[in-house]
Amino acid sequence: MAAWSPAAAAPLLRGSRGLPLLHSAQRMFASQTEGERKVTQILKEKFPRATAIKVTDISGGCGAMYEIQIESEEFKEKRTVQQHQMVNQGLSGGEAESQHD
Repeated sequence: MAAWSPAAAAPLLRGSRGLPLLHSAQRMFASQTEGERKVTQILKEKFPRATAIKVTDISGGCGAMYEIQIESEEFKEKRTVQQHQMVNQGLSGGEAESQHD
């Protein structure tokens, strides 16, 4: 049996637009940065019913920008802009903003 590799799994991993998530598959096995852990913890507290929360630093590790994916019933029947507002309000408590202080 051949060893597993991200390249071999890429056809199985698809994003919301049906595109392969090869980059995400490779990143998935790396440990989270401190900033990713902090943002994840804040989101878990703000969205306790979420079934999945994934935070990825997309700024090269400096914590300037994150890609956030949350699956929760709280977002059901909400427009995308409303979902974004809910997440932004959840993060505006100052804890996430103080990472650069």
